[in-house]
Amino acid sequence: MSSEFRNFLELSYEELEELNLQAKDQRKKRVAPGIIQEERLKYLTDEKTIKAVTVVFSDLEGRLHMLDYDKKFLVKSYDNLTFDGSSIRGFTAQRESDLRLAIDWAAFYWVPADVFGAGKVLVFGEVIDKNGEFYSGDIRGVLKNFSNEMFDTNGWTLNAANEIEGFLFEGVDAERSFHETGSFEYVNSGGYYHSLPGDPLREFIDTTAEVQRAMGFENEKDHPEVAPSQFEINYTYGDVVTAADQIQLYKLICRQVATQMGMTASFLPKPVTGVNGSGMHTNVSITKNGKNLFWDPKGEEKISKMAWAFTDRILTAGTDLCLVMNASVNAYRRLDPHFEAPNQIKASATDRGSMVRIPIGNEKSSRVEVRSVGPDANPYMVLYAIFKTGLQGETAKIKNLRQADRYLPDNVYTAIDDFRKAPWTSSLFGDDVKGRYADLKQASADRCPRLLGTIVKAPEVQFHHDVYNQLLWGKF
Repeated sequence: MSSEFRNFLELSYEELEELNLQAKDQRKKRVAPGIIQEERLKYLTDEKTIKAVTVVFSDLEGRLHMLDYDKKFLVKSYDNLTFDGSSIRGFTAQRESDLRLAIDWAAFYWVPADVFGAGKVLVFGEVIDKNGEFYSGDIRGVLKNFSNEMFDTNGWTLNAANEIEGFLFEGVDAERSFHETGSFEYVNSGGYYHSLPGDPLREFIDTTAEVQRAMGFENEKDHPEVAPSQFEINYTYGDVVTAADQIQLYKLICRQVATQMGMTASFLPKPVTGVNGSGMHTNVSITKNGKNLFWDPKGEEKISKMAWAFTDRILTAGTDLCLVMNASVNAYRRLDPHFEAPNQIKASATDRGSMVRIPIGNEKSSRVEVRSVGPDANPYMVLYAIFKTGLQGETAKIKNLRQADRYLPDNVYTAIDDFRKAPWTSSLFGDDVKGRYADLKQASADRCPRLLGTIVKAPEVQFHHDVYNQLLWGKF
């Protein structure tokens, strides 16, 4: 169709970055929500070239959902946006299906027109139940409440930075056609740090990094990873809710850029056997009045007693939380010690097979790194579980806890069983949400061969929570 008569918002990447960094700074400074709401509504009203607002939210498994609202409608009806919760896996039953979306105006993004379409902006939504409270199945809201509670009570800011690995494969929708093709085709076989300028993987990484930069990610470095056709694009840390939002946007951007290039960005933890899998190493720290509470130049490995106590609680709950951090059948292929897998329930400064690593740091960067997280996990659930466990969980009376001979489950069935039995997961999520999450994982697992074997099976891809659709789910 001709664009001759259209005049929709299209900003340069430089303008986008400036606007998004300003919005990010408001979040960081905790500007009052009412002030930001008034500012955003005025902007939407005054900016005539915006046609639609994309509102995004995540389901219980971490799958991102997107709804486009006409700009004029949203400005008038932002406080009464309803949707059918029974259509979202893990949300309400059909008999109690009505849920509302509130707008988190601080989580507002200006998006590149060449990637998301002209005339659009994006904002994160908050799922509200019929009583007007945060919906218990919306873990983003649960995480946000916990983060606010820690700040209001203790003055603590919870920080996170995630290193998210993925694969780039030939063809659009390569995952959804895997049950027919039985294989993934690499676009590059160079390996770690090796990708020549102009090859498909390098072009994908460069384009994705440009989009992230424009959306205020504050990039740090990017490179091909160890496995063929594998990538990692790093950006700076942020407060815990912003960090989780950026994980969702990172994967969305990667998938969209790959699709426009005729390829597929995959975040399956182990799409190809025989090579390294993909992880989402999760770095966490806590600050108060700008001071890093995990830093102690005189402490063991130069981290504080608070950081070690935090680590000990994570190790104690290692098997309880394994299903949260490794959320699919395919994830248990990654927990293989032959490929640098972090499957040992240990803490170490050097051993990359340990579940928790203590990286070299300084007063600014000192942190704890949880390495056992898969890139397909629900980021809100992961970060909530890590911080609440690290701050409020129990510490096991196990001799030499940090180096004990203990391992994470090597299959999803054991992980589901551990999750269901653990009192701590009930404390984290409540029995209702805990049961729904475990049932979702069980339903996918039951459609797959019980033994992993040496080749990736079609069902573990087809019924994966990031891949399936109604049509694929019905092909059983």
